[in-house]
This record gives sequence, C-alpha cells and structure tokens, in this order.
Amino acid sequence: MFVFVCAGCSAELTAPLSQVALPAHARQRYGNGVQLPVLMESGTFAVDPDPWGGPWRLWEEVDPDEAEARGIYAPVYALSDSAPGASVIAPGDIRGTRLVPERPGGACCGLDGADGPNMACEGCGLPVAARIDDCSLWQAVRLSPDAVHRVPVGGTRVALLSWAELAAKGEKTPPFEPIATWGGRFGTDHYWSWSPRWEAAAGQALAHLLVASQGQSVQVPDGLTADVFQRALDALLPPGPPNRRAVLAGPGQPSPDADTDILLVPVHPQTGQTWTTAGPAASAYLVPLPLGVWLWLVSPQPYLPVPASGRIPQDVLRDDPLPLLPHYLFPPDRGTFRHTLVRLPAVRSPWLRTILEDVTQGTLVGLF
Repeated sequence: MFVFVCAGCSAELTAPLSQVALPAHARQRYGNGVQLPVLMESGTFAVDPDPWGGPWRLWEEVDPDEAEARGIYAPVYALSDSAPGASVIAPGDIRGTRLVPERPGGACCGLDGADGPNMACEGCGLPVAARIDDCSLWQAVRLSPDAVHRVPVGGTRVALLSWAELAAKGEKTPPFEPIATWGGRFGTDHYWSWSPRWEAAAGQALAHLLVASQGQSVQVPDGLTADVFQRALDALLPPGPPNRRAVLAGPGQPSPDADTDILLVPVHPQTGQTWTTAGPAASAYLVPLPLGVWLWLVSPQPYLPVPASGRIPQDVLRDDPLPLLPHYLFPPDRGTFRHTLVRLPAVRSPWLRTILEDVTQGTLVGLF
C-alpha cells in the first residue's frame, strides 16, 4: 500500500492505495454530454505512461526523432508537454487539496484538466493534481509526477491473484449498459447502449489486430467476437479468403493450435501483464483485452432481469419491457484506436499509415 505526499511540504494527499493496471478506457472521450462514472476503483491507483494536458505543441513543431523517442510513430494533432507518469486515482481518494478555479481547462459541464493541474496542496499551495469530471470523460484525479511522492505505508497487503483465480472469480463486463446524459429535453436522459468500456477495449485491440494481420484478411470467432471485430477488419483489410486466424485464448481455455496466427488474450487487472502461452501457438501475436471483456467473450451470458420490490424511481432505466439491444452496429472507439496505433512501431508501414489517415480524416463513415 502507498500514500502520495506533496513534494513541497510532505502533507499526505491520498488515502492508502494499491497499484493496479491502467484501464483501457482511461483516455476515452465518449459521446456528447454523457455522464460517465469514476475511472478507478476506490483504494487503487494506476500509472499513465503518457502525458496529459497542457502545455501543448502542434505536430509540425515536433521533430520526428523526438516523437519516436516518446513512443509515437505517426502524426497526431498535438503532443502534450506535461510530465509523463501521472498516477490516476478515484476523486474520493484525494485528501488535503483545494480546487484552483482559475484553471478550468476547456470544460463543458465540469473540469477536463486540459490546462494542467487544477488542484493545489492545502498546506503549501503547490499545484499537485488535475481533477477530471467533465461530461463524456471518465471521472478521475491525475496526480502530477513532479509534484507528489509515493510513500509505502502499512496495512493489509493486497494479494496478487493467479490467472486461475481470475478466470474463476473475475468480474465480467457486460457488453450493454444504460447511458445517462445531461441536458435532455426533460432533464437527465437515458438510453441503452453498447458499453463504453467495450468500445474502448475494441479500439485498443483493433489496432493490434491490424498490426498482427500483416495486411492480410483476418477471421475472428463467430458470435459476439465477430460482432465486435469482424466488420471493422473486413472494412480495413483486403478482401478475400481469410489468410490469418484469430482465436480466444487464456486461462482455462483449450490450448490453441499451432497454426493459429493471433490470440485474443486477457490482461491481468493488477499487474497489466498480458497472458502468454508456452504451447504450440507460442509465436502467435497476442492481442490484449481487459479481463472483464475477455471473460464475457469466452463465456457470454444472456441479460437476466433481477426481481425487485417497491416503485422504480422515475430517472431509472426500466426493465419492463426488457431493454432493447442497441439499435446500431458495434463501433470501436476511434480515439482509443488512434492512441494505440500511433504508439505501435508497425504504423510506419505505408498501408497502416493510409488506414490511420483515413480514420483521422473521417472517411470511414459508420465504422467508428
């Protein structure tokens, strides 16, 4: 367990926290006016290797060698010049800070952290963190790596779960969920949607699938996996018989065949490590998926309403009649896809660069 303290006066700024992997949807901007929940579970933190917020530099102002040194291999609109390595926590776990109202960023309904730290230490006034709670962003506090220190503390040690334990007890992430928005005609509005977590996970995985394809067509398993990936793969890769095959693999699953080219595998939610195999398919390309998404794909379950007593509050999405499935095809998250793809060295290939340009310019209508 750790607490974070101010680099200026050593005041404690957080509750005791244990480290976990950064969620795949950490940088997602979802919809318009959407109320997204808290990004991190209470009592946890994750380290983001990439900068967040200002100051910014346009791509034309950045030397390509510098960009590659920072792990970016294709053009982006602008690069953040803030310090990398921020620790991301739940807003309820922050202590001893105050908001800086002069730094709202480009806020719409809240704070977005675009101007850098907007929270200061109560003890010495040092800017230490950026609170993010604007609409369409996951709520979080990002502790500035150059303004805080991480200090070990006593307490209950969080056990590292094995892959077998995660496969047996891990929490599944449903592919559909109700979405709440601000500013509807009658106040808060709700609609039934594909899960934002799934869209972000698919955006990240799709970038890896394209790299793994080597420019050839790819076939993924039928069912929900095909609903999530096959339409995008067919649109972005050359037509023809499938030349490369992707399968779901991981703890508790049959060993993949030696002729399998691509494995869709889970990421450990505590360590961030990708599951690996020593079997016949050990040389296959590993495509990471969040554990909750992977668990649902390997063992899907139907939507089952839970009986309840009493009246349903007016602003709760009702299950009578049962919620309908989303009325649109599954869309991978474009922002997460681009953020992932530009950080994979293979994007320097001309065919992948063309795909990236088409996605950036919005020519692939209806895909994302």
